[in-house]
Amino acid sequence: MSTPGPERDWTDGHVERWLPVLPGLDPDIEGATTRVKVLTDHLRRVRERALADFDLHKHEYDTLHTLAGRGGHAAPSELAADLQMAPASITGRLDALERRGYVRRRPAPGDRRRVDVELTEEGRAVWLGAMDVVGHEEYRLLGVLDAEERRTLSDLLRRVLIQAER
Repeated sequence: MSTPGPERDWTDGHVERWLPVLPGLDPDIEGATTRVKVLTDHLRRVRERALADFDLHKHEYDTLHTLAGRGGHAAPSELAADLQMAPASITGRLDALERRGYVRRRPAPGDRRRVDVELTEEGRAVWLGAMDVVGHEEYRLLGVLDAEERRTLSDLLRRVLIQAER
């Protein structure tokens, strides 16, 4: 009786189909990059479903997420910089989020000419709800790895991304 091999995924078949076509193909490079793409696509679909469930558009979620990441308070120019947008472009996003009750604008303390954006409780709740769905899926997927394996994976991906950022 033979010992079963490792479980196969879709990418294993993909690599096998391409090896005869591209004899110089490194199966580990093709396997890793294809798996990263498939995983990224999967998480994008989960995020899109979560956003639809919470009646959020991606740009709304991104703005709420960025604002939450700044402790729930920021100047519009800070949000625009974080989102890599022109400062004038953030106004429309904030107008729509304010109409929905997700953010409020207030005069900045100490400088009433400046405006601060504040995440409301309703905005925080809808952002957390959508984020929890995505976070649950990330934990479900990476939960097949133990803590040391997750750290190793994160470290390896960091090395690859540092190279991509050069």
